[in-house]
Amino acid sequence: MASGRGAGHGGAPALAVRGRAAGEAQPRPWPGPEWRLPPAGQAPPVCPFQSVVRSQRLQDLSGDGGVRKQELRPGTGQAVPPNASVAVKFSGYLEDQDKPFCTNCYSKSPGLMKLGKDITLLGLEVGLLTMKKGELSKFVFTPGYAYGQRGCPPLIPPSATVIFEVEVLDFLDSAESDTFFELTAEQQAAFPLQKVLKVADTERQFGNYLYRKRHLDDAKDRYKKALSILGLSPSSEAEQRQINASKLLLLLNLSLTYLKLDRPTQALVYGEKALEIDQRNAKALFRCGQVGKNEFLW
Repeated sequence: MASGRGAGHGGAPALAVRGRAAGEAQPRPWPGPEWRLPPAGQAPPVCPFQSVVRSQRLQDLSGDGGVRKQELRPGTGQAVPPNASVAVKFSGYLEDQDKPFCTNCYSKSPGLMKLGKDITLLGLEVGLLTMKKGELSKFVFTPGYAYGQRGCPPLIPPSATVIFEVEVLDFLDSAESDTFFELTAEQQAAFPLQKVLKVADTERQFGNYLYRKRHLDDAKDRYKKALSILGLSPSSEAEQRQINASKLLLLLNLSLTYLKLDRPTQALVYGEKALEIDQRNAKALFRCGQVGKNEFLW
């Protein structure tokens, strides 16, 4: 994807970003991979702030007035970190228009978008780094942080200032996980145990998110990816217990996911592997019992 980000995700602070250089490719007229116009016959979201561009109540995030923000509803927890994967709902408006030129608010379960990769608007990425889970905010992006001097005809006119209303539904900090999977096998083997366990837990959380969104095959693949890095040689019984605890969660999740996929044989395999770690684990016993019941009925 063409991107409008400047130097800001390397050693520089997260918000120390510049607009596009002259002649650089313009982004598409939407900020990420999931968007759509309102369905035929269905009213679009209404922009409730016709004069927001001229508002004096907006916080200047970029220092040059290019990205300004007004919080509509506070979020909780930490702000979205650089390199996170975020699930957001958004609607984008041209100045002085009350209907969005793009929105994903009709999607029941927006997918995760990776900062620095999937989001094509520089201003939106700057804004997201200031948001928390559950937060709803509106932003004003000047052309240098949006679609540039050329715009994206015919939808976005030249030198357009745009307004975005954004809600952060969820996010996962995947920076360490991304770094780990870019390493060679030898480098991964030298990774400290605690960091490997953290990577596995991040992948499990990705799987859980996908499972909740009913993307079962994708969830299964995430659980397996996490399990694949836990074939470690512990240096103590304490380390073995930590590895087993991480494996157990993944095996239970895989067993449940395969049940939901109507693949009882695989569900039983992972349920039995969980019992090898904990013979009295109630969830593992229940999963295996579910498989037996299903096989009897079939």
